[in-house]
Amino acid sequence: MNWDWDKLKEQQSKQGPALKTPQVDELIEKFKNLKLPGGPVIIVAILILLFIGTSTFYTVKFDEVGVVQRFGKWVRTTQPGLNFKFPMGIEKVTKVPIRTITKEEFGFRTSDTKLRSGFNTETEVEPESLMLTGDLNVAVVPWIVQYRIKDPYNYLFKVRNIQKILRDMSEAAMRLVVGDRSINEIISKRNEISLEAAEVLQKELDNAETGIYIVSIEMKKTNVPGPVQASFNEVNQATQEKEQMIYQAREDYNKAIPAAKGEADRTIKAAEGYSLDRVNRAKGDASRFSAVYTEYAKAQDVTKRRMYLEMIKEVFPKLGPKYILDEDQKNVLPLLNLGQQQIGVEK
Repeated sequence: MNWDWDKLKEQQSKQGPALKTPQVDELIEKFKNLKLPGGPVIIVAILILLFIGTSTFYTVKFDEVGVVQRFGKWVRTTQPGLNFKFPMGIEKVTKVPIRTITKEEFGFRTSDTKLRSGFNTETEVEPESLMLTGDLNVAVVPWIVQYRIKDPYNYLFKVRNIQKILRDMSEAAMRLVVGDRSINEIISKRNEISLEAAEVLQKELDNAETGIYIVSIEMKKTNVPGPVQASFNEVNQATQEKEQMIYQAREDYNKAIPAAKGEADRTIKAAEGYSLDRVNRAKGDASRFSAVYTEYAKAQDVTKRRMYLEMIKEVFPKLGPKYILDEDQKNVLPLLNLGQQQIGVEK
């Protein structure tokens, strides 16, 4: 459909000048013709005021502090909130996050791939994690150091390249602690090693006036290098077998020794009982003999005869056949075969 330009112009003329849209060229022309009292001086003054206002007032977040330098020299530390300083060129403020916990990784690097796969991947960095243990084995010890800034002044002005200092000291502290332990202790006592390494590292950082506080040291999975993994597993298996045999021997020991001790105690008790019985019997015999002797001393003939009769009573039944002869009997030959006749009768 073709436009009828004549009719369109006629309609625009009927609507009047009130609906006419101003053009860009017209606005620029009006702005050029605008005259302010004072001319360019006012514009320069406004720009200077804006510069001073934006460079003298600043805001410090709740987890930060502001370190103010005047001509490069530290003058004060400001707290969170709205603060004032001299304009730029005189004073400069550096905001330091003192509550933010930062981490340094050793022996591996975490690659952030959440946007693509939703997971973090770890890349191994072996040279800094290979360490010599106290029993002259080589261990792979990865760890993480978490820290925050506790002294902004020391952090900014006392040490150059603070991150390199932190990494070097962390590695030295971990190697010092690992070098005092065996490979089995390093694998099984990671928490103990982490605490000791954190204590050593914090002491060295304080001596260097780094202004850093170690929050924690977290040791990752500790192992031996891949080429010796199979041999190390065999050694562990042999060690476990040895410990199992020692445990079995101790179990047998705990069974045999108490039994032997019980038998020894029983034998000792029996010997003590026998000894006590013999002593008591001996004491009884001695007391009886003493009593008999006392009676014998009082009446020797009566006691002597009583002792004779008691002995005869005890011995006489053991003598076998007995023959009582008359004291007037002169010939004893007929009596010699009485024993044989009696045997024949019994048969």
